Amino acid sequence: MRFRDRAEAGRQLARRLGHLLEREPVVVGLPRGGVPVAAEIARELKAPLDIVLVRKVGAPHRKELAAGAVGEDGITVENSFVLQGLGLSWEDLSDQVAKERAEVVRRAVSLRLDRERIALAGRTVVVVDDGIATGSTVVAAIRVVRGLGAREVVLAVPVAPADAIEQLDELADEVVCLQTPVQFSAVGQWFEDFRQVSDGEVRALLDAHG
Repeated sequence: MRFRDRAEAGRQLARRLGHLLEREPVVVGLPRGGVPVAAEIARELKAPLDIVLVRKVGAPHRKELAAGAVGEDGITVENSFVLQGLGLSWEDLSDQVAKERAEVVRRAVSLRLDRERIALAGRTVVVVDDGIATGSTVVAAIRVVRGLGAREVVLAVPVAPADAIEQLDELADEVVCLQTPVQFSAVGQWFEDFRQVSDGEVRALLDAHG
């Protein structure tokens, strides 16, 4: 089953997350595509909405393949399986890592503007993306919110490969995923409308749900 768009996926996820309402959670989305999904969850849970900045570090000559990820607060995730398969070390990707770290900083300024990050210490935090391929960026996001003191981390995504969910089950306190298809090539294949989300749309959603 394909989702009509990110908003519909968010509404479906929200119906699976109603038990969190009494915990007064904070919802954080991964820009850009995860934010429209997260906004629908925040609306249903009557929760504040924030973002967590992470960037995939693509493999040389295969940028779509995640060799790892970087995130806010100096977080680093190395995909050892991909690195070993390509015969590379993390140090071999130092230029790409530096570029993506700079992009994390740039996006934080562009998307948050003067908005303060929502304090996560002692809170239940719902980490949301529009789907998972390798899982590297979501792992980075979970580590960021853990580092900010989240008491409980719930990962919510519309679609992901089953093996990625098994890995993430060990990192998050709870994982909610609507579909884990056996045949999986890209997140976008599971959406009828998977157009790119703009920075302006992200800022507008943050303003509406912050």
